[in-house]
Amino acid sequence: MQKATQCVHAGTQLDPQTRGVNTPIYTSSSFEYLDRDDCPYPRAFNTPNQKAVVDKLCELEGAEDGLLFSSGMAAVSTATLGLVSPGDHVVMLDQLYGGTHAFATEEFARFGIDFCFVETDADAVIAAVTPKTRLIMIESPTNPLLQIIDIRKVADFATGRGITTLMDNTFASPVGQNPLALGIDVVVHSGTKYLGGHSDLCCGAVLSSRAITERIRATARNFGGSLNAITCYLLERSMKTLSLRFERQSANALAVAQFLAAHPLVGPVNYPGLPEFSGHALARSQMSHFGAMMSFELNCASMTASQFLRRLRLITPALSLGGIESLICCPAETSHERMSPQERQRAGITDSLVRLSVGIEDERDLIDDLSQALES
Repeated sequence: MQKATQCVHAGTQLDPQTRGVNTPIYTSSSFEYLDRDDCPYPRAFNTPNQKAVVDKLCELEGAEDGLLFSSGMAAVSTATLGLVSPGDHVVMLDQLYGGTHAFATEEFARFGIDFCFVETDADAVIAAVTPKTRLIMIESPTNPLLQIIDIRKVADFATGRGITTLMDNTFASPVGQNPLALGIDVVVHSGTKYLGGHSDLCCGAVLSSRAITERIRATARNFGGSLNAITCYLLERSMKTLSLRFERQSANALAVAQFLAAHPLVGPVNYPGLPEFSGHALARSQMSHFGAMMSFELNCASMTASQFLRRLRLITPALSLGGIESLICCPAETSHERMSPQERQRAGITDSLVRLSVGIEDERDLIDDLSQALES
């Protein structure tokens, strides 16, 4: 099935008694266990509503198995700690999501895990590998500078060395990019973003092979970050429109990026869909859609980023991303505020950097709003 069809139909568990077209909500936290091999239990990550969403995600990402979590960070942290042990070394990108960066800097030492951060470049990742490296963690496009890394090159190198690769695919979504098909071992999503898509859910997902998923599941059962049935149902419902939403948002984003790139009060625009963007050619080879995330800096000495955000009338200054409404923020004050000023400087995240998540509104209204805020 094509992506749009998978979004609608994959994973649906039909009820033969009522013959409804949607997966029923199984609200039980207790299930009878006699005379059955695998008894559902929410913390075991095997309830019917969890399975319906996982099956849909597996179809979309080309995975064998997966797990749902109560947040994207629960997915990232559980997957990481399920794959590494004390004494192991992890290679990470400087431009990973700020929460993932903080997870490493604040928690790894307590678990005896060594790590390093490198620039978003496959050769830099390869050069940072040591004999103790057991995991490589990457993003592409990165948050918030939308840099692109050669996924195949990283995956091929790691496979040859027996190193597990984990990639955050939140910005691209399963509709825009499929890292497993490029050789990555584990894909994680903050389902709070494009998978949920309506700014009303908090969830995460891990997709991989059955063998790797079982390793992560063992850790997940101990940490307990599972997802309840009602949220699973809402997530499954939302994902039925994922393809429609993401394609519209990507088309809107290209129009907005082209407008911003031509505006005299805007500096460089970080968006993979722009031909002049440094990672454009590589993104074309890895992505089916360039996505709806971008960032840019103002080229106006008389207006700060915060002042610009306050002048917007339609686009909302708010946390998070990936919703049907357009959202905007300053990463230094939000997603990456837990990084030190020195760490943000190293990663290229300035105080004047603005990150824009483009929604499904009419592109003309979004451009008009940006235009009036820049020129008022």
